[in-house]
Amino acid sequence: MQKLGGWSVSKACALALAGLLGCGPHAVAADYQQSAQVAEFIEEMSRDYGFVSEQLTELFAGVERKQAILDAISRPAERVKPWSEYRPIFITDARISRGVDFWKQHEAALQKAEAEYGVPPQFIVAIIGVETFYGGNTGSWRVMDALSTLAFDYPPRAPFFRKELREFLMLTREEQVEPLSLKGSYAGAMGLPQFMPSSFRAYAVDFDGDGRINIWTNPVDAIGSVASYFKQHGWQAAGQVASRARVQGATFEQGLTQGLDPVKNVAELETLGWSSDDGLASDLPVTAFRLDGAEGEEYWMGLPNFYVITRYNRSVMYAMAVNQLAELLVAARGSN
Repeated sequence: MQKLGGWSVSKACALALAGLLGCGPHAVAADYQQSAQVAEFIEEMSRDYGFVSEQLTELFAGVERKQAILDAISRPAERVKPWSEYRPIFITDARISRGVDFWKQHEAALQKAEAEYGVPPQFIVAIIGVETFYGGNTGSWRVMDALSTLAFDYPPRAPFFRKELREFLMLTREEQVEPLSLKGSYAGAMGLPQFMPSSFRAYAVDFDGDGRINIWTNPVDAIGSVASYFKQHGWQAAGQVASRARVQGATFEQGLTQGLDPVKNVAELETLGWSSDDGLASDLPVTAFRLDGAEGEEYWMGLPNFYVITRYNRSVMYAMAVNQLAELLVAARGSN
């Protein structure tokens, strides 16, 4: 085997680098060939991370700037949906049914993940279900195109995406995969669990022991990687996620958490008019929040594992959707 730019390829370009790194004639995209930003990035990757600058130059010759990605990320945010509208997007009969099937199909891997990381199967399944409908929608953009477009042509978040582009090139070198072969979301999130490249390098695991990490088409690696992510963010085995609360009095709104970090504990909330029937420890830090449900306002205390889920996606409603889908998966599986 010979190496081109850090990626191992055979002399016949077995990893489909033909036409990309000088293995034959090819159409040049040219979107980034004359870019001073790309030249600077290539110099950095060569100087600090051991890449071969000539081969990165050839790689970027095949990268395309995608206006549709810039349009999508620049689009004004839609009205924030209330919980009554957000919940039905993710809590559906189809997602529950398919989740039960996914659980059955990969039960051994899910049991192994719980044994090694302490994360119950329903939460792993729910994450993959919410993110990609169990692998049914993992994204169709080439990750190199997505990250390059956002790193070099989207100034508001260019530093973030430039870092993710660096992480992506490093993971392709480590996993020995051709950079232009991998696809994901328009923001560069990848595979069944939709990991950004930095999350992949920090948390993804080779859970089936085949010598490589594949979260794109290998559900076993995806399962282990989600569990690894949760564990490294502080998941507590057998811990509850959220507790329904009651509120009363004139000061309960002072207990509502600004942001996601748990800044008050149960005892402090109780002095402000919050209560729960779950017997929570008085010194337990919680995230207190209100949702506009289909039947009116709902008040909740998000417990430490709830906070872990928000590390995956920094949204109270996202974490609640994952939690409630997980609960419904357990119920549906028990009824089958």
